[in-house]
Amino acid sequence: METLRHVVVFIHLVGFATLFGAWAVQAFGGKREFTRLMSIGMTIAAVAGLILAAPWGIEGAMNYPKIGVKLVVLLIIGALLGIGSARQKRDAQVPAAMFWLVGILTLVNAGIAVLWR
Repeated sequence: METLRHVVVFIHLVGFATLFGAWAVQAFGGKREFTRLMSIGMTIAAVAGLILAAPWGIEGAMNYPKIGVKLVVLLIIGALLGIGSARQKRDAQVPAAMFWLVGILTLVNAGIAVLWR
């Protein structure tokens, strides 16, 4: 059971890396657009995170406040990606603040996962 949990943690990290990596390519490549790969990475991280939030028979109590905060941050990232993608489809640019907020919130979500015990 613990091995399966570690596999899900790995998938969760792959989702985060996909989201942040796709964002970083756009940020430092000069385009500053939201891509489909960002949405895919966010979805992978979200699904794996929800699976990890389920009680797996682990010892100790679950940290529900941490799970709740991470979920709220993820929902905000998803909303920003959705709004920005809709603007791009209408031939409008993504506002710079919205674009940079996605990267910052992605790092904040990873920081919460690592630092909040």
